Amino acid sequence: MTIIEIIEKKKNKQPLTKEEIDFWITGMISGEVKDYQVSSLLMAIVLNGMNQEETFYLTDAMLHSGEQVDLSEISGIKVDKHSTGGVGDKVTLILAPLLASFGLKVAKMSGRGLGHTGGTIDKLESIPGYRVELTREEFMKQVQDVGVAVISQSGNLVPADKKLYALRDVTGTVDSIPLIASSIMSKKIASGSDYIFIDVKVGNGALMKDLESARALARTMTEIGKRYQKKTVCILTNMSEPLGYAIGNALEVEEAIQSLKGMGPEDVMELIIKIASFIISDTENISEEEATQQCFKKLNTGVAYQKLEEMVHAQGGDLTKLEVSNRIFSVRSPKAGYLTKINALGLGEIARQIGAGRLTKEDKIHYQVGLVLRHKVGDFVAVNDELMRVYLDDKDVKVNDILDCFTITEHPVEKEPLIYEIID
Repeated sequence: MTIIEIIEKKKNKQPLTKEEIDFWITGMISGEVKDYQVSSLLMAIVLNGMNQEETFYLTDAMLHSGEQVDLSEISGIKVDKHSTGGVGDKVTLILAPLLASFGLKVAKMSGRGLGHTGGTIDKLESIPGYRVELTREEFMKQVQDVGVAVISQSGNLVPADKKLYALRDVTGTVDSIPLIASSIMSKKIASGSDYIFIDVKVGNGALMKDLESARALARTMTEIGKRYQKKTVCILTNMSEPLGYAIGNALEVEEAIQSLKGMGPEDVMELIIKIASFIISDTENISEEEATQQCFKKLNTGVAYQKLEEMVHAQGGDLTKLEVSNRIFSVRSPKAGYLTKINALGLGEIARQIGAGRLTKEDKIHYQVGLVLRHKVGDFVAVNDELMRVYLDDKDVKVNDILDCFTITEHPVEKEPLIYEIID
């Protein structure tokens, strides 16, 4: 068996065996299978897909490529939440402290940006002093004492995914249901939580462009979770426009802080309340209506925000030192009308180009840069109304590239729903 034979087999649309997938993953970790060979195989998978058994074998091979976390010594229900990635998606920064304020234990290992989508770890690293790497002992103690810890994936936890993640980001092989499902579920299962909740983004600014593919991804992940006896729930949400107003690391942290004080953008608050109330209802055996009321109380009284402060402080961060760029310019509407479309993908790519994300594995994130919308789809704008503020560092952007992301028409458009369905 050789990696060339495996690449040829997948190139010819044939399913791979468990032994072949194990050979590929083991060889990649040892260095015997080279990056360029892995990239070739990834492209063949993107083009020709994987069946359900192959996807499970890949998940299992990645899961067993390193250590697995045992959270049994932590009391209470351990909850993990993941998003498939979107533009302006700062949900974890808000949801994790909110759930912890109810007494749930959130032991979260997050990733960095992938493609045009932002990464939770990049956002947290915009907080001066915040440590994204903790020892196992520090991590376990913080989850037990504070109720929440959000760290980067450790070097020994699913190292195969860490390698594949970086390669997929820079080789145009992000958009693949088997690769996305195995990446997410291998990490979630290895992280040791009892309850896995996954936000599957759908639309222009997401990896899944339509509901059919989003449902397929959700069902694939819930099926994998079932095989490992893990409660796995997926929510399908709209990413045809950015979530909230802020796009970029420090800017999104600022918006998360406002949301934890009950003053976040309408769409962000709607999604947070829906996910949190579903999980609280499910884990505490109360109605969703009662859970919703309790969520609003935690937000409006500052209890949820206090939990964020506790988490950040425990990990060495200082929210008072959070900074955004002071090199700001305004993009204004060239005409009057209704905003009928905001190209989330286009804005995500612009944010990446000005330094909020990576174009190569070696790129350094500029945490203070980004974009802040001033209007959302459905809003009326007058001539010269501010559409967006752009926060720059050492890179520039063309105003017309930003304007191309906005569609303004004479007639209003019916706004699409934010939440499509929950697959439980």
